[in-house]
Amino acid sequence: MKKAFQKIVSSSMALMLLLSTVSWTVDKHLCMGRVMDVAFFTKAEDCGMDAAMAVLEDNTVENHCCDDETFVIEGQDDLKLSFNEFDFDQQVFLVELATSLTATFEDSIGRIIPNEHYPPPILIEDRVILFEVFLI
Repeated sequence: MKKAFQKIVSSSMALMLLLSTVSWTVDKHLCMGRVMDVAFFTKAEDCGMDAAMAVLEDNTVENHCCDDETFVIEGQDDLKLSFNEFDFDQQVFLVELATSLTATFEDSIGRIIPNEHYPPPILIEDRVILFEVFLI
């Protein structure tokens, strides 16, 4: 159970690091106010209105119905954080969190059982059978 939990946590942290460091680009092509195409990381395909305007060979008429929108979310570049950059309250919180998490997953192998080496008492007669008291 502990190893499975560690694998899940490490995989999710690696995925979170990847998603926070990659720059995201979303490109949309709008035609007459409607979204015609949405593309991630590439340019969105147009609706073909530019090609139709080129066929008309009329340079005076501009294509006002189509529009392209691009959203760029920059990824994180500087990932080096020092423990000294946190204020004292944050440092205390992080230390206590780490201590409590490590104490949660400690194995119980090291516990001392005081009567481990003493044998159980010898039963002369089985009282459950003698008094016919059975758990159902």
